[in-house]
Amino acid sequence: MEEIYIKYSRLVYNYLYRLTNNVELSEELTQETFYSAIKGIKNFKNKSNISVWLCQIAKNEWKDYLKKSKKIKTVPIDDRLEYVDTEDNIEDNLLTKEEKINFYKKVHKLDSNTKEVIYLRINCEFSFKEIANIFEKSEEWARITFHRGKIKLKEEFNNEKRV
Repeated sequence: MEEIYIKYSRLVYNYLYRLTNNVELSEELTQETFYSAIKGIKNFKNKSNISVWLCQIAKNEWKDYLKKSKKIKTVPIDDRLEYVDTEDNIEDNLLTKEEKINFYKKVHKLDSNTKEVIYLRINCEFSFKEIANIFEKSEEWARITFHRGKIKLKEEFNNEKRV
């Protein structure tokens, strides 16, 4: 399990940080995620990638935290944007930190599932299949959700240019 921790702890931390926008909470939930993974390792049946399994656990730990603390979910505005290899890639046009912040402000306005799919695709570089596994939905659902989110974001950017 130590090798798994070394290999995936950063990924889990980054995923949690995008959900919480809180360094200390992300660190704590990362530890809880791996503790839960150790307890539940017998349930991992190699049906999905281990990183997807860990992110599912992380998401559940975060939801449990929210329930216990009765806090409202917040989504961070991250200043890091990575390239996603897709057609009509609106993210390619974002160059400055200010533009990135503007992009994530628009993402933040999307519904929670679409936000999370976009974060997982862009920041965690998960495939649509991996995203579908996290949400326990179909790969087609993940693709459509991402695509619809991109369309909404393009509309927002086009509306902004007209003003």
